[in-house]
Amino acid sequence: MSFVVPPDAYARFMGRFSVPLGPAFADFVGVRPGQRVLDVGSGPGALTVELVRRLGEESVSAVDPSPPFVAGLAERLPGVDVRSASAEALPFADACFDATVAQLVVHFMSDPVAGLREMARVTRPDGVVAACVWDHDGGRSPLSLCWDAARELDPATIDEAGLPGARAGHLEELAAAAGLQEVLSADLRVEVTFDDADDWWPPYTFGIGPLGTHVAGLDEARRAALRDHCLALLGPAPFTITAHVWAVRARRRGAASIG
Repeated sequence: MSFVVPPDAYARFMGRFSVPLGPAFADFVGVRPGQRVLDVGSGPGALTVELVRRLGEESVSAVDPSPPFVAGLAERLPGVDVRSASAEALPFADACFDATVAQLVVHFMSDPVAGLREMARVTRPDGVVAACVWDHDGGRSPLSLCWDAARELDPATIDEAGLPGARAGHLEELAAAAGLQEVLSADLRVEVTFDDADDWWPPYTFGIGPLGTHVAGLDEARRAALRDHCLALLGPAPFTITAHVWAVRARRRGAASIG
């Protein structure tokens, strides 16, 4: 599995869903002027751009372990403090952010509980820690249709349903295990319309993430069969894909009550 890819490639693959998700997630978090916010696992900046729109570059920091994403985001938003780091080892002092957020990241953390605990460490006691993950287990992610088609062609295919936070209630369990309190949850939705197969399919061949790795591992005939089966499931173009995330926001243990 790889996320060491050009930012534009990732934007074409997942950014077409994560960019419209950004405003809904920021609303759920309660991002507002005057705050200082850290975007954990920023990728090429789908959420970072929305945070900057609301807060200004000087009030936003971002971290990601992918060198191309860090370099691309630093060039794109030169006023944002962008650093190379994982969620489990954030290069910031204790209690220096009003909110620390992770959009579509928890399921790829090597240790989600440690990552959420580290997010809490850098958040002030009355600040917010928030995260969201696609509903892979419920079949409502942007990638679910392609995974369904892959499993129908090969029942041995292992999809993303078992990843951390990708099933109902699991993000809440992870947040509690990380010592967070007053955990609130939500089901957020985005809809994206595609003109035709050429608008939708090519980014699946870029080798990005678990699904991209699966597609890249297929020979030409099986890749073509997967594409054709996906298009049969999608139906006539244009078509709209509706995707849902499980989202949570919480506070550090011992913090003041959520208002």
